[in-house]
Amino acid sequence: MDSLRLARYPFLRGAAVYAEENSTDIDSLIRSPSYENARKRGLDRVLSAISQYKVSEVSLLNEYDRLMEVLSYPYARMIVSCVGDRFLTKRYALAEASRMNELLQNDHPSAIPIATELNVNSMADDDGNIRIHFGDYLRFSHVMKAVEWKLINTDIRNGYVHLEQEKFDRLLQNALQERIESELPLNVPAEFRKIMEADVSNATLALSETKAKLSPTGGAEMNMEYLPPCMKAILASAQNGVNLPHSARFALVSFLNALGLTYDQIIGLFAQSPDFDESKSSYQIKHITGEERGGEGYTPPECSTMKTNGICFNADNLCNSEKMNHPLSYYRIKSGNFGPKKE
Repeated sequence: MDSLRLARYPFLRGAAVYAEENSTDIDSLIRSPSYENARKRGLDRVLSAISQYKVSEVSLLNEYDRLMEVLSYPYARMIVSCVGDRFLTKRYALAEASRMNELLQNDHPSAIPIATELNVNSMADDDGNIRIHFGDYLRFSHVMKAVEWKLINTDIRNGYVHLEQEKFDRLLQNALQERIESELPLNVPAEFRKIMEADVSNATLALSETKAKLSPTGGAEMNMEYLPPCMKAILASAQNGVNLPHSARFALVSFLNALGLTYDQIIGLFAQSPDFDESKSSYQIKHITGEERGGEGYTPPECSTMKTNGICFNADNLCNSEKMNHPLSYYRIKSGNFGPKKE
């Protein structure tokens, strides 16, 4: 069994077999002092995913290091599950998938076996390129916005898309990210949660700090003066009892949610309307913010979408500048908060 390969790609089925062959089970991983380094590494996987969008590198020179690395993966997944935050789940899945992509750049032979485990219908050509079934290509490339990823711009023959290794690795990244997101959260027993409490608290605190940095408000309360003209106009209409089109209501609620406003704060703004319908507004707001679905809220539309939907109002000089493409960017610039983008 190739322990180095399993340590590099701990999501492979062989990793669980490797752990079993070393007489390791979940109970031992959680409780035994022998696996303290695996638990520390598991927490590090989560913390580096939160702060850097990636899983940090470690030495894998000997069997002990490789076993700790393999075991750190399930422990990290348990931490993410205990935190129970959809934002963290997506961020962690992206970090693990990105790490796999980086490793594959110097490990091309592992790509097809990994694809097989991820149920990606693909095979290697004699010329060194890869063939992937067009259905899987569409499934894992739909999030890629660049024109080069459009199916019409690919080399497709007999139902298979032919592409170079680098692009195939990128699709595998999307496949792994989707797989991890679908598998989490795990059902972690209460007795394990109690033992893991300190690590879960560390991850939760780091997540809160990162969310504050990512927020367009920098973690501060929303300032009405920094709102882009379109949002000011839509909010004023809502508060004056104007019947907003769905696109405008969606844009406003998703924008306010991205700024960090709570459900109570958002519905409080709508409640100022003279014909406020709490039951109707409550359902719409909870759906858009993700509260009704138990997940993340929808992303606010870009400026181009606002214009297409006819809800770009009173554009000013900043709106018309070349660097402006999103209402959240407008708020950041106005407020002087130039932290990482969330949209």
